[in-house]
Amino acid sequence: MNRPEPFRALLAGAALPALILFGWEAASRTGLANAFLLPSPVAVLRAAMEMARSGELLRDVGASAGRVAIGFVATVATAVPLAALLVRFEAVERLLRFPLDFLRATPPLAVLPLLVLWFGIGEAAKWAVIVLAAFFPVLLNTVAGLRGVPPRLLEMARSLDLSPAERLRFVVLPAALPVFVAGLRLAFSNCWRALVGAELIATSVGLGFLVMDSQAIARTDRVYAGILVIGTLGFLADYGFLALARLFPGGRSAHAAD
Repeated sequence: MNRPEPFRALLAGAALPALILFGWEAASRTGLANAFLLPSPVAVLRAAMEMARSGELLRDVGASAGRVAIGFVATVATAVPLAALLVRFEAVERLLRFPLDFLRATPPLAVLPLLVLWFGIGEAAKWAVIVLAAFFPVLLNTVAGLRGVPPRLLEMARSLDLSPAERLRFVVLPAALPVFVAGLRLAFSNCWRALVGAELIATSVGLGFLVMDSQAIARTDRVYAGILVIGTLGFLADYGFLALARLFPGGRSAHAAD
C-alpha cells in the first residue's frame, strides 16, 4: 500500500531534525559538548515543562503572540493599501520612492532609541519595531504581485465586460495571491525575528524577555527552550498561512512563490 505523498514529505522533512536531536543528545551524554553551553535536549525539554507547569511559558507565549499579531495586522493594513496606490498612481510612487528606499535600508533596531523617545517604553514602541521589520516584504511583494498579473488576463476581463470589483476578485487577486502570500510568510518570519529586539524595551513578559532573562541568570536550558518555542510557533504559523491561502483561487501555487 502506497503511503500518501504528504506523509512521505513529513517523514523526509523530519529525518534531519531527528538526526540532529540524536547527535545533540549523544554529545551531551558522552561529554563531547559542554553541558552548560549545550544542554541536552532532555534538559531543555525539562526546563520547558517546568516553565509550562508554572504558567510562565504560557504567559510569555501569549504576550509575544499578541504583540506579533497586532504588529502584523497593522503592517498588512498599511502596506497593502499603499502598494495599491503605488501601482495605480505613478506620481505617488515617484513621490515616495526615496523615503521608502531610505526606510527599507534602515534596520528597525537602529531606530529603536527614537521609537522609545516617540512612543515611550510601552507597547507602542514594540509594535513599531515589529511593523518596521515586516512592512517592506508585504509592500514589495504586493506591488510585484499586482504588477505581475498577465496582460492577457486583464484583456480577457475587459472583453468579458467585468466590473472593477469582478476583475479584482476573479482575475487580479488569484494571479497576485502566490507572490502576496510569499510576502506575508516572509513578513511574519521577520516579525518573530524582530520580537527579541522589541522585547528588550523595558518589559517583563514575552519570549524575547524569557530568552534574555534566562541568559542573564545563566540558565542556558531555558534559553534553548525559549528559542525552540519561538521557532516552533513561527513554523506553525508559516504552515497556517499556506493552509489559508489554499482556500482561495490560485492559492495552491502560493508555496512556489518563495
